[in-house]
This record gives sequence, structure tokens and C-alpha cells, in this order.
Amino acid sequence: MKKTLRFLSLFVALAVFIASCRKDDKNVPVQIMLTDNPADYDSVNVHIQSIRVKMNSDDAGWISLHTKDTTVNLLDLQNGTTMLIANDTIPAGTIKEVRFILGDGNYIVVNGTRYVMTTPSAEDSGLKIKIDKHLGETLNTLTIDFDAALSIKEENGGYKLMPVIKLK
Repeated sequence: MKKTLRFLSLFVALAVFIASCRKDDKNVPVQIMLTDNPADYDSVNVHIQSIRVKMNSDDAGWISLHTKDTTVNLLDLQNGTTMLIANDTIPAGTIKEVRFILGDGNYIVVNGTRYVMTTPSAEDSGLKIKIDKHLGETLNTLTIDFDAALSIKEENGGYKLMPVIKLK
């Protein structure tokens, strides 16, 4: 009888421990897709170095997602075409913001001529998008529309990338 009681006590303690661990360490899959609205340029090339997300708790900080450092021609992503740019698992909760960290390889081609695009602060602090989306237990897909037509500003014979980005 004592052995049975000890076994039951041990079993209950183990079950409680396992249940409490599952609640705290739950991760969910997330992927970030990129798309674009039509724009009147030959190409709009954006150098994406990394993608980070900020979760619901302020103390969690920014979480870097698995992102391929790549240059994307936004005009290839028109009319419903999307491209996977980040894919990872992150802690369950609510994504508050997504941050794009851009490199210095951003350029536009207009009438066959290539122009370097400056990206004020995008290479340091990144481009932040407010999301506020609760994640489910299955695959969470966020499609981000990087609107090239509204994001490009011509200035003194050069071009600036002032991104207009939204969640679709």
C-alpha cells in the first residue's frame, strides 16, 4: 500500500510539472510573406538583411526570425504574387510589431537608368510595422505589402525610399 501511495504521489507531481512546463515554453510557427502593389518603374530593389518581431510583453525585446539576406525586386511581387522572406518558430502570444532591417543595396531603375536609393534610418533601427496579431497554434502567415508606388520619393535628381508598408 505504501508503494502504491508513493507511486501515485510521484505520478501526480510529475504530471503537474510537465503541464506547467508546457504552458511556459509553447512555441508557434510563423512566416512572413512579402507582396507589392503595381508601380511605374523598371525595378525597385530592396536589400532585406533581417526581420525581427516584438511580442506582447515589453520585456521580451525583439526576436530575430530566420531570414535570408537578399535583395528583392518588389515589382516581381505584384498582382497577388508573394515571396517567403522569414520563417521561424516564436513564443506563443501576440505579435505587436514587425521590423525590417535593410542593407545598403537598395536601388531603383527608371527608364533603364539605375539610381541608388537612400533609406533614412532603415539600415540602423529598421522599418517598423504595427501588427497586434494574436498567433494561433498552427502556422501563422503574415503577408506584408511593401507599396513601391507610394514608398519612392524623387528628390533633387535622386531617389529616397520612404517605405509605406502594411499588413494585408
